[in-house]
Amino acid sequence: MPDMLVNLLKLYNDEELYARLNLEGIKIHRALAPDKSYIVDWVEKTSNRSAASECNISFSRVPISCFVATRGKDILGYACYDATAPNFFGPTRVLDSEQGKGIGKALLLKCLWSMREAGYIYAIIGGVGPAEFYKKCVGAFLIPDSSPGIYENFLSIRG
Repeated sequence: MPDMLVNLLKLYNDEELYARLNLEGIKIHRALAPDKSYIVDWVEKTSNRSAASECNISFSRVPISCFVATRGKDILGYACYDATAPNFFGPTRVLDSEQGKGIGKALLLKCLWSMREAGYIYAIIGGVGPAEFYKKCVGAFLIPDSSPGIYENFLSIRG
């Protein structure tokens, strides 16, 4: 799967989206260190072991480079950055039952804004699945000749 590039200088902050999610009882916030085991276990259960390993690394960053979407004590989704490589967004996941509510977009925006605040001008979305989603949400575009990219040598994807 190819990578995509996002111009962080053209990024907007969707305060209306955050407010609507908040009214629905959904909070988007940076993960806290005491929740590491709970979040990483959730990622492995709902995504896969490789994604959990990447998420685990995000807890070694300062500040923690993982955001979660929660309703009460329940995790609805997560997104990480600077996990596999510097300047990379991902991995990310929203529960199937919660998709279509804007949670994925809110997590994406929180991560990208954090990357911009850290001084990045562009962000790479690695090994993109839903390219249209990223294009629509943040104007991302495909990077030519970027497949297979950094994920080519992951032990977990070898045959």
